Amino acid sequence: MSECCCERKKHKARTPEEVKALTVRLNRIEGQISGIRKMIEENRYCPDILIQVSAVQSALNSFNKELLSSHIRSCVVDDIRGGNDAVVDELCELLKKTMK
Repeated sequence: MSECCCERKKHKARTPEEVKALTVRLNRIEGQISGIRKMIEENRYCPDILIQVSAVQSALNSFNKELLSSHIRSCVVDDIRGGNDAVVDELCELLKKTMK
């Protein structure tokens, strides 16, 4: 994982396939959000909207699982192999934040 010296932000190189898969998922979620907005504007029945919100939450959870899996298999493994055991603490903190 490379780190920019001037901004102190970590970066992750992703394959074009990874970028496409993640982008497709996000585009789908954006479409779902737009659909919910339209349902609100059309004064649709609350339970129907709530079901769609639940679908968005599920889609975001799936996105997170895919991204987390990739992170563990690449960034975390590479850092541990490179002697950076602190990445385990970082991963534990990440899991705490994402599993609320």
